[in-house]
Amino acid sequence: MSARQRIEELAGDQSFPVILCGHTHIPRAVRIADRRLIVNPGSVGCPGFDDDEPVFHKVETGSPDASYAILEKTGWETTGDAWNVSFRRVRYDNLAMARLAAERGHAEWASALSTGWLP
Repeated sequence: MSARQRIEELAGDQSFPVILCGHTHIPRAVRIADRRLIVNPGSVGCPGFDDDEPVFHKVETGSPDASYAILEKTGWETTGDAWNVSFRRVRYDNLAMARLAAERGHAEWASALSTGWLP
């Protein structure tokens, strides 16, 4: 199954023109075949991690900045493309959070919070 097919399967039969999701921590917008827009705004404070579930995977955004999204209704309702998304990255005191993670024995988190990359 392709990535697009998997995303469309997960979107299911929801009739909303925009679906907001999270937990991947990666800012991303995907417009699927029926023109619905799926948006993940990103993350504040977790720009990199790895996990063993459901299989081993590693996520790195490459930036320690906080991320959020702005959705704007455009008025193109007749085509189904009524929404635009813009992503914003914002600096915050990520190094203070990295020091806290290191003090608490979380070297991987400290690296991710400092740089957006795992060691």
